[in-house]
Order: sequence, then C-alpha cells, then structure tokens
Amino acid sequence: MQDTRGDPSWRSSDLIRNRVLNNVNHDIESQHSSKAAASFLFKCHRAPIVRPPGTLPLAGNGLWFLQPRHKLLDWFVGANHQTGFSTFEISVPSLPPAIVISDPKNVEHVLKNNDIFVKGSFFRSRSWDLFGNGIINADGELWKVQRKAGLRFFSNANLKAFIDEALPPILDDTKKLLDEASRNETVVDMQEVFLELTTRLMGKVAYEMDMPASLPFSNAFDFASGAIGDRFQNPFWKIREYVLGASLRKALFEVQRFGDNIVSSAIAKRQGSDLVDDKSTAQPQNSLRNNLIDSLLDHIPDRRVVADAAMNYLSAGRDTTAQSLTWTLYLLLRHPEHDSKMIEEIAGCFGTKPGSPLLGDITYDKVQPATLPYTHSVFTETLRLRPPVPFELKECTIATTFPDGTWLPQGSVVIWVPWAMGRSRQIWGEDSEVFEPGRWLDTSGSIGLQKSAYEFPVFNGGPRLCLGKKLAESLTVCVLAQLTWRYKFSEVLEKERGGCGKGGDRKSQNSLTLPMEDGLPVTVQMRHG
Repeated sequence: MQDTRGDPSWRSSDLIRNRVLNNVNHDIESQHSSKAAASFLFKCHRAPIVRPPGTLPLAGNGLWFLQPRHKLLDWFVGANHQTGFSTFEISVPSLPPAIVISDPKNVEHVLKNNDIFVKGSFFRSRSWDLFGNGIINADGELWKVQRKAGLRFFSNANLKAFIDEALPPILDDTKKLLDEASRNETVVDMQEVFLELTTRLMGKVAYEMDMPASLPFSNAFDFASGAIGDRFQNPFWKIREYVLGASLRKALFEVQRFGDNIVSSAIAKRQGSDLVDDKSTAQPQNSLRNNLIDSLLDHIPDRRVVADAAMNYLSAGRDTTAQSLTWTLYLLLRHPEHDSKMIEEIAGCFGTKPGSPLLGDITYDKVQPATLPYTHSVFTETLRLRPPVPFELKECTIATTFPDGTWLPQGSVVIWVPWAMGRSRQIWGEDSEVFEPGRWLDTSGSIGLQKSAYEFPVFNGGPRLCLGKKLAESLTVCVLAQLTWRYKFSEVLEKERGGCGKGGDRKSQNSLTLPMEDGLPVTVQMRHG
C-alpha cells in the first residue's frame, strides 16, 4: 500500500472526497458478493453456521455495530452466553464474510498459525492512516524485524531498570500531584494521572525524551484512535469522513509529525548533532540499556517504517497500561473489600502495618507474583473483565478448517472478543461476570489458577504474544501497591463534578483500545506520608 500520509496532497479535502466517492460503491458491491459466496461455502461443507440473536433479514447484525461500542460488546457477551463455544456467523455491511469464535481450540488455531491468519487488507485499509507499517499493522518479514527490535528492548535487564531506575522519579511526581490534591481537597482524574505516568515512562526508557502527556500528539492520537476504531463498526465511515474529516486529518498529521521528530532526534543524537528544531518534544535524558528507538534504527533502514514502529510501540506501551491501571482502580473502588486485602498483603510483605510508612522500596523483585500474589490477582481479574483490546480480528490467506469443523474460505475474517470470552461461563463458571480476584489463588494464597493464552487472550498468543506483558504486569502492580498504600481514593459520583451518578457504571469510549469515557474522577486522602 502506498504511504500517502506525508504527501501534502493527502491532506487535500478534494482528493479525499474523490477517493471516497470512487470507493464506496465498489466496497459495498464486493463485500455483498463475497458474503454470498462465503455463506454458500459454509453450507456446502457442513451444517449451516449458527446465527447470533438479534439477526435481521436484511440488516443482519449491522444495527448493533452502529451502537456505541460498550453496547456492541454487551451484545457479544449475550451472544456468547447463548451460543457457548459454538462458532457463529455475523453479517455486517462494514465487514467481509466473518465468523466469531469463542472456543479456545479455535482461538489457538488462529493465534498459532501466523501465516494463515494475518492482519490483512481489511484491517490495514482502516488503520493505515494511524499505524502505517508499524508492528500493529505489519505481517510477514516487516513484522518479524520489528518484533526482533522489540525483543532486545524488553530484555529482563531492561525490565528491572524500568521499574527500579526510571519509574521512581516519575512516580514521585505523581505522588506530589496527589499530595496536593489531598491537601486542597480537589478532584483528580486518575485516567489522566496514569496516562501522564505511562507516557513519561515510555518516553524516557524507549526514546530518551521528556514526553509529558500534555504534548499535542497525545490528544491527537486519542482523537485519531477513536475515529479509526469507528471505521471498524460504522459502514458509512467513508461518507462521514468525507464530510467531517478535517479534524481527523489534522490529528493524523500531528501524530505523524511527532513520530518523525522521535526518529530525527535519535539520528541527530547518534551523529552528535544538535537536537532537531522542535525542542518541546525532544529533550534527551540519561540512556538506559538498549533503548527502543536505537534498536529500531539498528534493525530497520527505512526512516518512515522506524517512525511508524516507534508510534506503534508508544501506543501499546502507554495507552493500554494507563487504561488498565484506571480500570483496576475503578474496580477496587467499587469493591473495597479487595482493596483492604491488598493493603494487608503489602503490609505483610514489607514488615509494617497499615498507617505506617513502608519498610523498604517496592522494587522489581518485590512486585512478582510470588511476593504479591493478591495484588497480581487483582490486576489479572481486571484484565479478564476489562481487556485493553476488547475486540480482535484476523483475515485468512487460504481456506482453512477449524478444530470444531468450521470451514472458512480465503479472504474471510475471523473475530474473537476477549471482552466476551472473559465473561464466558464455560471458561470461568457461573460467577463469570463477578469481580473476584480470589479465583486466581489456591488455598495457600499463591497464584494457582492458570489459563492458557487461548482461554484468556488478553496478551494475544502464539508468535504474536505481547512483548510488553511482563512490563505491564510489573509496572501496574508496582504503581498500584505504592499508590493504594499511600492514599485512600474515593470515586466522585455527582454528575456535576464529572461522576456517572449514583447507581451508574463507568463505560468505555469508542476507541481501538479501552479508555474510560470521561475519565475517573476521584478525591484523594493521605493514609500516611
């Protein structure tokens, strides 16, 4: 696919409008014809595939895809409860022929066969403007070279340095902000606090940059992510962007510009030259071992691909971790009995009692599952119910048969929904929708429950298993342990102060990941200094 994002003509609204009008009819016709063929092939090779509840004669399941995403996810949960592990077919104007799988054996078939199931043209055509040739979009050799660069960055030595060296000064700034909020009795949005922390941490360890979340790229990326996410649901996205696309084009340009600045700064530093002109986005810090941008430059000769890869890793590293921290704190606020158990565990681990300062630092070695199993189980249980990427899809390059006998023609799309699988009664039991961290522990209080990446696919699996899994776990547990020990958080419920109202629930906003709609407003009270 030609990269036109840096071409000034790409930003021309006339050119984009012409592309939209030329492509809309073709896309609709090709999708309808391929759906008819796929349906015929399904029936020729086996009994007809199950249709999910609420399927309409002409609209299929399309009306659900026009709903806000949290309602679409709830619909998938209902379908999962009715169909269990059965594969079902969906019909949506914005999708090619598609099936939804929930059986872990089928998920394993997809995740282990990285050459058969790829991101494909359907995914890339919608996400290209934001992710380009980065690892989120890439297949084949382009994916392999970026993963190789990431493996060097996420080494065990680096993980320890991230938690023990890079995180403490950034977390100290977070504590100063929360201390002030406690003194002044002001409301704080913890989603913004966590995003500031993870953005600064990724900027420092991955790119040797001072990267506060207040930089223009951050809001631009959040806006673009929501708009790109909508492309996967709304069959009329091209028409909408034809009319209302100026804001998205502006946001995408800002994201690309920032990616270019990351690469330019790294190259200038390598050459011993002065920093690039945009000094507001690139201030060098002391190097850690094998930072990511140097690893990418070592492995990839094309600067455009390096910039795309840098932005892809930044998104994966900052957004999903900040969102997971936000949802974890939210669930603890809604279930304070688990917060109390976490405090007891931290007190026992550090030889002190609640209300007293910790004896010693919370280091990488002390935030492992063997040391803080309950805190880990709280985070893992949050991922089960609030997966950072709630909806996944791949495209098959050849016709294939799944372990359950489902036959899928070439070019079809297969979908699995971690949000719904995390609530599957067949995997988790009758209390599948209950927040219960204790399910992960054995009778001795150690981590006992083990689920495969195919039963619990929040970190992907197979060759594309998430490189940042260990960092996300260690970072989240470290931050949670320190902040919940030091502060008592209280959720703000009043709508006039940003709350969701008494009896209301926080929902996710439309995005490629799982940001909390309108953030998480809280008040803060110091437990101790």
